[in-house]
Amino acid sequence: MESKKGNKKVLLGAVALVAVAAILAIVYMAFREKPVEGSKAITIEVTGKSGATQSYELKTDAQYLRQAMEEADGLVFSGTESEYGMMVDTVNGDLADYDADGAYWSFYVNGEYCNYGIDTQPVEDGDVFGIIYTVGSAE
Repeated sequence: MESKKGNKKVLLGAVALVAVAAILAIVYMAFREKPVEGSKAITIEVTGKSGATQSYELKTDAQYLRQAMEEADGLVFSGTESEYGMMVDTVNGDLADYDADGAYWSFYVNGEYCNYGIDTQPVEDGDVFGIIYTVGSAE
């Protein structure tokens, strides 16, 4: 008899714990901080190795291009960090290896070649950024 009472207490305790956890989860979901759209509407257009272009439109408060790229849903990029910021070598799975075939990623803002790296390229409302897989001279 004593073990049945002990089992009931454990079972009731477990049920109460699950109920409290469920209530806390509901309260958290109802009152958590909601994401806020940014104040700048920008577009990032990626032209990959195949020549196909993929467009990402987002509203952001990013100050620099790298932050906006990190916010763009589905845009994947990587590279090497240096004292000058990230040197991008891969975008959406396409590797640009300058040493192998002269390929690199060129960056444009509103049709003009970017004068800064992605870590320092300013983002303004209405900007259209182009990220283009390029083969040839970087001059």
